[in-house]
Amino acid sequence: MPAKSKAQQKAAGAALSAKRGETPKSELQGASKEMYESMTEDELEDFASTDHDDLPEQVDD
Repeated sequence: MPAKSKAQQKAAGAALSAKRGETPKSELQGASKEMYESMTEDELEDFASTDHDDLPEQVDD
């Protein structure tokens, strides 16, 4: 499932980086922290690899 906004794509990228041990988990905040705890590395990779050129900055729920 691709990301629906640039903010979601960036949060997934941060969570993926922490999941891989590239950045400390303590640096995560908000959505990226929730994503880290609730998603697998494969799911995070799906979201983070979304091409963000045509995505809005944020999507309202």
